[in-house]
Amino acid sequence: MIIIDKKTVANIPLLEVVKQEFIQEKCATVFFLHGFSSIKENNLHYAYLLAEKNIRVVLPDAMFHGDRSESLSIEKLAFHFWNIILKNIEELDQLKKAYIAHGWTAENKIGVVGTSMGAITTLGALTQYDWIKCAVSLMGNPCYDQFARYLVEKVKEQGITLPLTESQLEEEYKKVSRFDLSKQPEKLKERPLLFWHGKKDPVVPYHYAYDFYQNMKELYSGHEEDLQFILDEHGEHKVSREGVLATVRWFDKYIH
Repeated sequence: MIIIDKKTVANIPLLEVVKQEFIQEKCATVFFLHGFSSIKENNLHYAYLLAEKNIRVVLPDAMFHGDRSESLSIEKLAFHFWNIILKNIEELDQLKKAYIAHGWTAENKIGVVGTSMGAITTLGALTQYDWIKCAVSLMGNPCYDQFARYLVEKVKEQGITLPLTESQLEEEYKKVSRFDLSKQPEKLKERPLLFWHGKKDPVVPYHYAYDFYQNMKELYSGHEEDLQFILDEHGEHKVSREGVLATVRWFDKYIH
């Protein structure tokens, strides 16, 4: 039987999905991070399939989302986009430490996956944490600096005035650049990494991640299967069934 447990760990509301026999056991653990304006419950189908593979799945709510919502308008929430990502990265380490301290997680069997904003978080977390054994990016972007500038331009195109001067914007770009995997690819350390992206994605253009993947291939020479990119020719900003199943197979292969 697979259990869904709603709890708070390290002051973070989350769902934990695990087979009943592993509830108090130290086992492989995947942290699943949801997207912008989404909630932890929206990824339960992944969690169920992963739990069937004897993996504990932890789905936290990001700051200002789900059980942590402060009913911000979508515009105000968007203004906090990068702050939420950086907070996600910080809290990921807090959750990992708590799960190990409780004896629920095998320290050498930890994976991270996310959709959209959660995938961007995942790729940034790889620059900070060696304890991530393997990862999956679903519609993510490792190029923090480029993407931050792209998003600002998109906002300006809509005629929206940002409450920041150009020099303040540059400071914000510097803040996120520290987590930019494309600028420090050595931090990846050849860990197993799977990308899934829709070619027609209008929200997070696929080419940032795809160009990064092409540039990383050389680092994976001799074990090319550890770096994969699934490009859905017709996909938009929604993961296909193929992407869901590929995610499950990836962790089943690399986390145990």
